[in-house]
Parts: sequence; C-alpha cells; structure tokens
Amino acid sequence: MRRRRPLTRRGVAAIIAGLLCMIAANLLAAPILLYIAMLLFLLVIIAVFVVHVPRRSGGVSRRISTDLLTVGEQSQVAVRFDLRALRVPNGTWRDALPSAVVGDAAGEFPTDNGTNIRYAITGVHRGVWPVGPLLLRTIDPFGFSQREQEFGDTRTVTIVPEIVPLAPINSNVGASGGTAHTASTRLGQGSDNLSPRHYVSGDSMRRIHWRATAHRGDLMVRQEEEEASPDALVVLDRTAQRWERAGTGSDPAFEAAVSAAASVALHLVHEGYSVDVLDSAGAVLGSLRGHEDDRDSLLVALAMVTPRGEGRDLISLYDGAPPGPVVMITGRIDEEDAALLRHGGASAPILLASDPLPGALDAAAALGWSSATLGDDVASAWEDALPARVTTGSGHVPR
Repeated sequence: MRRRRPLTRRGVAAIIAGLLCMIAANLLAAPILLYIAMLLFLLVIIAVFVVHVPRRSGGVSRRISTDLLTVGEQSQVAVRFDLRALRVPNGTWRDALPSAVVGDAAGEFPTDNGTNIRYAITGVHRGVWPVGPLLLRTIDPFGFSQREQEFGDTRTVTIVPEIVPLAPINSNVGASGGTAHTASTRLGQGSDNLSPRHYVSGDSMRRIHWRATAHRGDLMVRQEEEEASPDALVVLDRTAQRWERAGTGSDPAFEAAVSAAASVALHLVHEGYSVDVLDSAGAVLGSLRGHEDDRDSLLVALAMVTPRGEGRDLISLYDGAPPGPVVMITGRIDEEDAALLRHGGASAPILLASDPLPGALDAAAALGWSSATLGDDVASAWEDALPARVTTGSGHVPR
C-alpha cells in the first residue's frame, strides 16, 4: 500500500486562510480573526485524524469474464473488495487500467451492492497487461483531508489479435472442405488394390482380405487408410526491416499483419487443414490441429509477438513435402525480395504485403503467388488475394 498527500486543495486552502487570519488579527487587533484561524486549524487536524488514524487493510480478488480478450471485444471485470476498518462516508475507488484497455473503472465507495464492484473493459491493443491495484480514496466530511491507499495485487489480462471472418479459399486441395483422400480410399471397398496387413486381435472379421489370405496362407485384413488433412502454412514475417516502426509497439501495419495471421490460421483450420504458423526465422508460433487449446496457445503467442531479427528462405521453413496453401504475410517488400519468394510447389500460395514497393506484387505473381496489399481491412485484402478460378469442362483453371 502506498500513501499520498494527506490534504486536499480545500484543506490546503483552509491552512492558508488560517495563517492569513492570524496575520490579520495581529495587524488589525481583531481577536475574532484569531479565533477563526484556530477553528480552521482545529478542523483540519480533526479531519486528518479521522481519515488517517484508523488502520485499514483489505483483500481484493478479481475475476475477468474472458480469459483471452480480443481487440475490440468487451469483457466484464468483477472485483470483490473486503475492507477491514471503520468506513468513512465519503470515498471513491479506482482500478488501475493499462493504456491497452479502456473502461469506466471508477466509482463511489461504498457501492450500492456493498464491496462487489463490476465494470466493463474493452481491449484496444494486444499484449499481456496488468489490471490493478485497486486505489481507495477516502475524504473527511469537510473535504479537508484525503487518504489514498492501494489494495491487492494485479491481475493480468491477455489481449489477443482481432479475428476477422474470411472468405473461403478456392483451391484444388481444399475444394472438398480441406479434406484430402488417399488414392486407396478413392478406389472403394471392393478394390483388390487395397494394401493388406496381418490380422491382429480385435480386428473386425468384415475387414478380412480373403484373396490375400489365400495367397499368403496367413489371415490378412484390409489396410484402410484414414482421411488426411492437408497441411497449410502461415508465415508471419517479423523481420525488423520490413516494418517502419519496429520496436515502437505502435505500428498499425504490423498490428494488421498479426490480425491477418491469426484470422487466416483459424480460417484454414476451420476449413479442415492442419495449420502451422511460423515466423520468418522459422520459430513455431502455433500449430492448429482442431483443438481449442491449440487455438488459445496460438493467440497468446501472437499477443506478444513483435518485429525482430532476420528472416530465412521460405522453402527452408517447410518440413518435408510442400504444404497445400501457403500464406505469407509481410510488410515492406521490394521487387528483388519478392523474386526470392519461392513457394516450392504449394497448391495455393498467397502473399499479403502491407507495403509492397513498385513491381513487388508483379514479381510475386510471376512465381505463382496470388497477392494483395494488406491494409486495415484484413477481410478485403484476403478476398483480393484469393486465387481466382472458374469451372470449365476440363476442371478448374485460372482466370
């Protein structure tokens, strides 16, 4: 707890007025002014005594309705304040809020419902921020003295990037909801080309491959290959030189890029893809396999990401075969850098750049990238960057 100045402006004015009355009483030989001065001093002393002498302690507990608060989203904060002391009739409370959230976290104390305090906050900037401590300001009935004390510890609130609904991606790999079937699955149940394996305890008798059993002399069953989700890759280019205000924490272009990375990753996993989110140095920011914990882990990682370091060659980030869709999100990029963005045969390479220099998007298009300039409207930029296809008699072909 931290104490602050004991007198209000009115209390300071009362002291000054008392001193002036004492001086005037001596100059004018007016005893009444001396009495007034003594009365003012006495009232101030009583006010200080009433406010500061009683010992006050208390416990504060906070509960935030949303563990992960999205930029632009509103959440409710419930504060339980147990004050163990004599109460002063006049008082105000204020919960210390970081600049990353806005809310009316102040009011009169005691509140109408006792020590249960509720207020709403809205996230305005991503990151992990402290909420609290609670500041209680009590004033005597005359308004001469005040006491400000901080109670309780802070509670962190994690503000994650804004998630924007996006248009469906239209590619051959994801044409059926992002689910790719193996060749053996497409052959059908009665095909002889299904690869058999030895029978193990627990296998259904309906899966016995009789032809393979007769040929090998051992009981064999069909090897049913499961549906596989195609891989998608989202790369957030954190290279410091790509961002004009790297290190300042106030770059709107980078904030839009982080929002785009989160939105695209969640959109692709919703379409059925297994999504890996990397930065330009190859560090894994998150892996989405359809679990809620994966989503939260990615959003927390993106809440704290900042521009830094150098990037690597894009293809070197692949693990094994080229993935399906590859989404590269970057900042300032020139024609020479764009010409180095080899996608390694990805089915749907998409480039979103917040500050493409002249010729950069054309150079990327020559390599097969579908690209667009990323601004404040992430959804519009994504739709502009989607590969355009039409259906003809021979299938899907670029327009």
